[in-house]
Amino acid sequence: MISTVYTAGIEGVNGFPVSVECALEEVLEERNGGFDVVGLPDNAVKEAKERVRNAILSSGKIFPACARITVNMAPADKKKAGSSYDLALLMAVLSADGQVSSDISRFCFIGELSLLGWIRPVNGVLCMVLAAREAGITTVFVPKENGAEASVVEGVTVYGVSNLSALFDHLEGKMPLNPVTFDRKNYLSVAGKASVDLSDVKGQQFAKRALEIAAAGGHNLLLIGPPGTGKSMLAKCLPGILPEMTFEEALESTKIYSCAGVLPDGVALLPTRPFRAPHHTMSAVALAGGGAVPKPGEVSLAHNGVLFLDELPEFPKQVTEILRQPLEDGEITITRALGHCTFPTRFMMVCAMNPCRCGNYGNPQKKCTCRKEDIQKYMARISGPLLDRIDLQVEVPALSFEDFSAAEERESSESVRCRVNRARAFAKERFEKVSQPAHCNAELSPRDVGRFCLLEKEAEELLRQAYNSLGLSARGHDRILRVARTIADLAGSEKVSAAHVAEAIRLRKLDRKYF
Repeated sequence: MISTVYTAGIEGVNGFPVSVECALEEVLEERNGGFDVVGLPDNAVKEAKERVRNAILSSGKIFPACARITVNMAPADKKKAGSSYDLALLMAVLSADGQVSSDISRFCFIGELSLLGWIRPVNGVLCMVLAAREAGITTVFVPKENGAEASVVEGVTVYGVSNLSALFDHLEGKMPLNPVTFDRKNYLSVAGKASVDLSDVKGQQFAKRALEIAAAGGHNLLLIGPPGTGKSMLAKCLPGILPEMTFEEALESTKIYSCAGVLPDGVALLPTRPFRAPHHTMSAVALAGGGAVPKPGEVSLAHNGVLFLDELPEFPKQVTEILRQPLEDGEITITRALGHCTFPTRFMMVCAMNPCRCGNYGNPQKKCTCRKEDIQKYMARISGPLLDRIDLQVEVPALSFEDFSAAEERESSESVRCRVNRARAFAKERFEKVSQPAHCNAELSPRDVGRFCLLEKEAEELLRQAYNSLGLSARGHDRILRVARTIADLAGSEKVSAAHVAEAIRLRKLDRKYF
């Protein structure tokens, strides 16, 4: 007898449907039986045979020992990796043996099995359920712990099961399971506030203004200054002033977190923008992603959010140079012997660094102990091409006691976010006319920069002088224009004036002071 059930696999952050066909051929003696799995399975899938055998016996069913079992997993040209296929293999065997009474041929089963018949959670369930829906499957069984993320997919009835006994009782009508549901309208209501509010930061008005511009236009930002001036604190404020994620953005980010296995327990969708702050000792693979079965790295986990690199010069150069392509293209491709995977990497990068090894260069309150050549060597750890991709370069100076203790009315993150939202809404109409898809001003193509960043005569002359005096590259020229366009959006102006260009230039001059 031949049976068919469905499951799904993962390729990058995208799922693909898998048909599991099982054929049972009776043999005369038990020792002549066998259990073969074909369809490009990896070792984890091959080992599933033993988990399936023991789980069947533990659940009170009979393993067809006097039969030759052949399981085909289609499509056969795609690698099947991981333990998420266990449950589908078991159900295909029992269905072929007639031990499952209901018709399960159009059901999708996802989950790892224990030897005692428990169904364990797996990574990437959200991507798998989306693939199942695309294949026309409307009923999916997943581990109970994965039920929340699976329920996000509309048009699919999701059941979370903890063990095989509960699954069999449901299929036989003895004790039906309740489907897992998701409240799409209120998912953002669980969003917590950012850990640091902008009102918590004392002084640093220039840096706060730069943070607002960065948020309004999606620009990369470099904060440079002595230790203890609030650079890390400012970076942590950024998610709180960015626009709230749309449902589509939340779905994209949750898929990545699910595939990487870092989605918090019980979370259906990520309610807030990601904020990733890897340590400078990280490897290139940890940043970019990779492995025998490629998984997303930090640049992908920061998708739709913020990647914060503290102590930028301390990162190995071979690590930071990886950032060039993700920053420019919004995606990264990992190539391995068995194929390649492309992961999205549309994030804002915020970097923080000291001006020298001792951290006191330019600090009026403390003397710098570094030699000039040591300062140059320290700064040289950041390459020109990477620096060229950072739109805003902002000095965060040490505060005097008077500045620190002065009574001032400080704006909250929510107040700044309102202005950011208005600027983004002002720019949104332009994005419908761009030649290439764009979500913010920082993503405008060179062609669209020429269309939407038209300068007044005085502004054009100012930019020409800056181009010659600062030795800007063509990329640097366009990035100043994008920043100026964002400043104009914050002011609600259709035209880019000389004042907007002047502020944009001021926010990029540090590469001449320090580098």
